[in-house]
Amino acid sequence: MSEFKRIPPEQAQALREKGAVVVDIRDPQSFAAGHISGAQHLDNYSLPDFIAKADMDGPVIVACYHGNSSQSAAAYLVGQGFSDVYSLDGGFELWRSTYPQDTESSQAD
Repeated sequence: MSEFKRIPPEQAQALREKGAVVVDIRDPQSFAAGHISGAQHLDNYSLPDFIAKADMDGPVIVACYHGNSSQSAAAYLVGQGFSDVYSLDGGFELWRSTYPQDTESSQAD
């Protein structure tokens, strides 16, 4: 059984450029306020649908606030059969400071 890998924003960015799926497990309000460009919000309600439609062999990057909760979620995805899972070290906070140009908001100004 494979394990997830912890990666810094730079490695996550390289994977995104190769087509990795980014999932954000923060609460809906935080996701709406700002998230990694192209990220999908994932919660207990959307998780079954995501798993049903996902490419189990494609790379998936899990992001949270600071890189702690994403490790549990990444381990869960591995347990569900995903083979290429990453936890974003530093979470969205580090991503936002590293790649401010690659963040977006769902809220209307």
